[in-house]
Amino acid sequence: MTTSTRGTGKVPAVLVLEDGRIFRGRAYGAVGETFGEAVFSTGMTGYQETLTDPSYHRQVVVMTAPHVGNTGVNDEDPESARIWVSGYVVRDPARVSSNWRSQRSLDEELRKQGVVGISGIDTRALTRHLRESGAMRVGIFSGSALPDEGTMLAEVRQQPEMKGANLSAEVATKETYVVPAIGEKKFTVAAVDLGIKGMTPHRMAERGIEVHVLPATATAEDVFAVNPDGVFFSNGPGDPATADGPVAVMQAVLERRTPLFGICFGNQILGRALGFGTYKLKYGHRGINQPVQDRTTGKVEVTAHNHGFAVDAPLDKVSETPYGRAEVSHVCLNDNVVEGLQLLDQPAFSVQYHPEAAAGPHDAAYLFDRFVSLMEAERA
Repeated sequence: MTTSTRGTGKVPAVLVLEDGRIFRGRAYGAVGETFGEAVFSTGMTGYQETLTDPSYHRQVVVMTAPHVGNTGVNDEDPESARIWVSGYVVRDPARVSSNWRSQRSLDEELRKQGVVGISGIDTRALTRHLRESGAMRVGIFSGSALPDEGTMLAEVRQQPEMKGANLSAEVATKETYVVPAIGEKKFTVAAVDLGIKGMTPHRMAERGIEVHVLPATATAEDVFAVNPDGVFFSNGPGDPATADGPVAVMQAVLERRTPLFGICFGNQILGRALGFGTYKLKYGHRGINQPVQDRTTGKVEVTAHNHGFAVDAPLDKVSETPYGRAEVSHVCLNDNVVEGLQLLDQPAFSVQYHPEAAAGPHDAAYLFDRFVSLMEAERA
């Protein structure tokens, strides 16, 4: 990715999909070129949390909400230390930030961090195209000397695909760090960082949990050295089929019957650890308005999603696994994709979505309480 952080103004920009579809607009954010997988997010709010979610590494995010940037950017809401999306696509960027917490504009922040974007295109048409044709490789090019269309398309098609990509170690912490419990410490949790969002350990800390966040490359010995009451596997980018290391660590946790909770990528890791396969969704689930049913209670939740892969597990029966019986605990009501797993013979469960839901909704916050209940029961 090459960028310039000078003001964009009315600099021309071009978005090129790998199937040859082209959209022309104006530069938004940094000027230059960038590549990634084109995906769309249906959230109307929370763009700052989306941009800083490590799960979006190597993805170009298309916002379906037409007007983006109204509330500007602040230093309190990021989910990590930087923007992780490789490119950003909006239809009508806000000309003025209007929020008492705003410290600078979104355009300014994108330029500051060298994130190439495009505005002024028909994002509705682009989203419909991605729904029909599937997520695909894309390039955004901007500046005064744009390459010809054939050259741009060739560059896009040279980029690696998301399928087969092993990305967790690229976004995870390199060193273990500790998030202390808020108030009285009740439990210790080892959290394997596969692309963790900052709000996740905070949600656990609110419940009296001291969270030791470990690198994606952590071994089972590293996890158990923390002497944890429970183990957590986070969200993250890439293809779960490449995550053999985290799968082996999770299997070691299951062997010890230590309480276990996984979200998003962690759900896919649990699926693989139990012997299920994973597969790439046509265009994925991304946004903060996805309906999911908790089959253990019958309750329907509105949830925050960001995943392009899913677990291939049977919805209609209990499965026998090397670690006891397992069942699908949550399902997406839009397309019946597996959204959660639970073991019936030991304390382990996972969900495909984001219960920490920074920016909302908060329907699924109870899952952290469910994790606490598992650790309480194990201790008792």
